[in-house]
Amino acid sequence: MASTPASPAGSTTPTPPAAHEPGHAGAHSGQQHPIGLYLKIWLLLFVLSTLSYLVDYFHVTGYLRWTLILVFMALKAGLIVAVFMHMAWERMALICAILVPPLCLLVLVWLMAEEANYTFLTRGIFFR
Repeated sequence: MASTPASPAGSTTPTPPAAHEPGHAGAHSGQQHPIGLYLKIWLLLFVLSTLSYLVDYFHVTGYLRWTLILVFMALKAGLIVAVFMHMAWERMALICAILVPPLCLLVLVWLMAEEANYTFLTRGIFFR
């Protein structure tokens, strides 16, 4: 059984294991993900793009059309960010720092749109 080297005298932090020890990947080795994962995500992106195309092909109209297109778009963007940009393997603090501000902006845009609808309806009633 290999043991880690002793800490220098007076040090309270343990010395990290050497890079040549078994089970230690080394300080400069990157994450390795199986190619199968990327191929599965690529296939899923292809399927989602096909579904998005089929919305137009079958002449879906109205709110259902835009809802489906936006859902497929968000799923594709999420997969790309999570896997190809390696966000799925990051710390939760970094994920929150990247995702929370755009979500807050979306909430604020929604609130402004609701206020605009209220103002438009109120003026329509008042100026009749």
